[in-house]
Amino acid sequence: MIDRLEATLQKYEQLEQELTKSEVLSDINKTKEYSKEMASLEDIVTCYKKYKKVLLDIEDTKEMLKDAELGEMAKEELKALEAEKEQLDKDLEVLLLPKAPNDDKNVIMEIRGAAGGDEANIFAGDLFRMYTHYADKKGFTYQVYNSIEGTAGGYSQIEFIIKGKNAYSLLKYESGSHRVQRVPVTEANGRLQTSTATVLVMPEADDSIDIEINPSDLRIDIYRSSGCGGQGVNTTDSAVRITHLPTNTVVTCQNERSQIQNKEQALKVLKTRLYELELQKQQEEAGAERRSKIGSGDRAEKIRTYNYPQNRVTDHRIGFTTKNLDRVMDGDLEDIINALIQEDQKRKIQGDTENDD
Repeated sequence: MIDRLEATLQKYEQLEQELTKSEVLSDINKTKEYSKEMASLEDIVTCYKKYKKVLLDIEDTKEMLKDAELGEMAKEELKALEAEKEQLDKDLEVLLLPKAPNDDKNVIMEIRGAAGGDEANIFAGDLFRMYTHYADKKGFTYQVYNSIEGTAGGYSQIEFIIKGKNAYSLLKYESGSHRVQRVPVTEANGRLQTSTATVLVMPEADDSIDIEINPSDLRIDIYRSSGCGGQGVNTTDSAVRITHLPTNTVVTCQNERSQIQNKEQALKVLKTRLYELELQKQQEEAGAERRSKIGSGDRAEKIRTYNYPQNRVTDHRIGFTTKNLDRVMDGDLEDIINALIQEDQKRKIQGDTENDD
């Protein structure tokens, strides 16, 4: 591990030197490339420098143990330094894990009401509110590009983009079936009902993702928008539906004001969906790797239960439970997401250890 850390530190310092050279500073593309690479190494370098300092402090403190007057104080200091070293060891182990290629991307999310009729659609609306409140807390932005409202509230389907630094790394575990247990407002007899909504999370396909779309493979339909998009959005034929004929993938965008904007957005989402299909194909081929992940990402997989009478949320994949459902539904997802990330890191570290054996 130390060899890898030293190599990373040397690379970081080389980049630092390169960015002081006039020929690099005059080249915008090189400056961006080097700055981006430095930023990707910064967390490791910062942690490693701290680690090296702790090692030196430990050696100095061990010398102090020999001093009759300072010995007792040095014992306490050494204990604290050893604990800090142990924590930094763990931090560096995580930081050295290979980064998933899509973790820094924006996400496209789709939520659908599933089993439970009107209550499922209402719950889909609650999940949409939960994720957008989480986005607000993280300083992310979001934009709805297609929605179909439920007759009693919520949504039978809503699709939106969340944009922000490392958004996909935080939200990628949310794909699957979410179950709610509560007395619906539509239930006159006060009986507890179980309903579900499905969530799909995809990394937004950007220019770095090589997905070619042949225009002859597309069928494009234009129609009048039925979604909410502000004044005037429903008065013109601006909604766009694009069908990718080889895969029968259908994308609809109706929440922008103009047909051109809707078409651009729909093509971006189509590219994302085709990329997701390609990822699924690759994961199916690497079946063991897919099974080792936290959840398969399939819509049918039940990943979480939201129990209102007990104010409880349980993530079934990792056995995590919190009794703060009210706060979770208001977008306070930090504890759940952190628990999922930690479990994922733990499994990856175990996998690396097994590969080393």
